[in-house]
Amino acid sequence: MKMNSDKRYLFVFLEIVGVEGGIQSYIKDIWRAYLGLSEPPMADVFLLRDAAVKNNPFATEKLRFHYFKTVNPMLGRVWMIAALAIYLWQYRPHHVFCGHINLGPLIQTLCQSMGIPYTVLTYGKEVWEPLLPKDQKALQQASAIWTISRYSRDQLCQANQINPKFVEFLPCCVDGEVFTPGEKNSALVEKYNLAGARVLMTVARLWSGDIYKGVDVTIRALPAIAQAFPNVKYLVIGRGDDQPRLAQLAKDLGVADRVVFAGFVPTEQLVEHYRLADAYIMPSQEGFGIVYLEAMACGVPVLSGDADGSADPLQDGRLGWRVPHRNPEAVTKACMEILQGEDQRCDGKWLRQESLAQFGRDAFRQKLQELLSATDRVALPR
Repeated sequence: MKMNSDKRYLFVFLEIVGVEGGIQSYIKDIWRAYLGLSEPPMADVFLLRDAAVKNNPFATEKLRFHYFKTVNPMLGRVWMIAALAIYLWQYRPHHVFCGHINLGPLIQTLCQSMGIPYTVLTYGKEVWEPLLPKDQKALQQASAIWTISRYSRDQLCQANQINPKFVEFLPCCVDGEVFTPGEKNSALVEKYNLAGARVLMTVARLWSGDIYKGVDVTIRALPAIAQAFPNVKYLVIGRGDDQPRLAQLAKDLGVADRVVFAGFVPTEQLVEHYRLADAYIMPSQEGFGIVYLEAMACGVPVLSGDADGSADPLQDGRLGWRVPHRNPEAVTKACMEILQGEDQRCDGKWLRQESLAQFGRDAFRQKLQELLSATDRVALPR
């Protein structure tokens, strides 16, 4: 289905190009999908905290970027507000997409004063707690709210008096051409001393404020797992100030020789690391959990928490194991089942097929097109 090329959209974000993270990766997937639409309308992107970059792969005649980072952050904000007001007045875009709740009050004020509908994009924890009244109002007055999972929707709505019927889903996606099954890289096997090992793996920030990722819970499960699988090892990818505590925990439990802290691994090298794993283990509390999709696209069985957004990528447990996220005994039991390999959820080919059908790039692009088409039915903000 072709889109109306006479339209014009405006996307406004805080910071996407200059940093890496889950939100940034998600927004880049949106841009990639947008450019993959059939005749997408002209769109402009305002970036408050990003400076101009050379060779932005998303910058085209259909997606024009405007950067507002300055030495003085306040000056940059004033500059963007002025440019935004002029842009809205001059071009009267068909729809504005607000990329972060911190920009919500500004977008709401400007758009409603000019009769331009807007949508707020949400991701996770930034909207899970009660927000300031002005931020709640920006959400409540939006034409629509996009979020990534049922869990994020429920947390958002319960905390901020939002009607769930105005929340639409644009879930995370995975590139099935990048994340693919393959043989274990012998150089990495040697580097991490994994020869002959059954490998559990986690990719996570090791920050003291992010213990919800469950790395410590998995370490606590290792002694019992090792009794049944003496060759088990745990490969932890990520860095942060919590690593010393985790290393000491492994030592105290007598499994220090089984835990390998790999440190930071660039995104382009992650697929080779997923292929080292016999199971991806992260009993966490996620807004969604794109790492589960990456693992499954590589044919690796997954374990997640049972009360978070991972219900979506794991399709309510149909594709993986979901356990109480702070329960080492539950992690132990599930890991043993995975390593035994008798469950259908251990079938790598099936896992990949089922996960990509719902969360591959094609599905993501189709969903984005549906959501953008829905803006045709929006005349004014509520």
